[in-house]
Amino acid sequence: MFNIGLSELILILLVAFLIVGPKDLPKVARALGRFTRFLKTKWQEFLQETELDETVAEFEAAKRDIKRTVKDFNPLHEVKEAQDMARTAFTGDGSAEPPPPEEKKEDHSK
Repeated sequence: MFNIGLSELILILLVAFLIVGPKDLPKVARALGRFTRFLKTKWQEFLQETELDETVAEFEAAKRDIKRTVKDFNPLHEVKEAQDMARTAFTGDGSAEPPPPEEKKEDHSK
């Protein structure tokens, strides 16, 4: 949720230990836990009352559909078919072999 690593957590706990002291640290941690639970419940109530959770779910579903459509659409297949048709038309014999590459002539007149 907060993307806090172990080293950051240890640093936060060390600072809290120095500021609050060992005697009151459990009380402060308990109060912080209650406060975060209170905020979570109020946030969920807000989402339910405003029906934003349904709207967010609809947008996420649309996002998944768009990603799936983009992933499924691959124009490379159509390009390969057109390339094969062009090769067939160019060679005239029905084989899809590419013509041999032309040799580049080097200019030694410098």
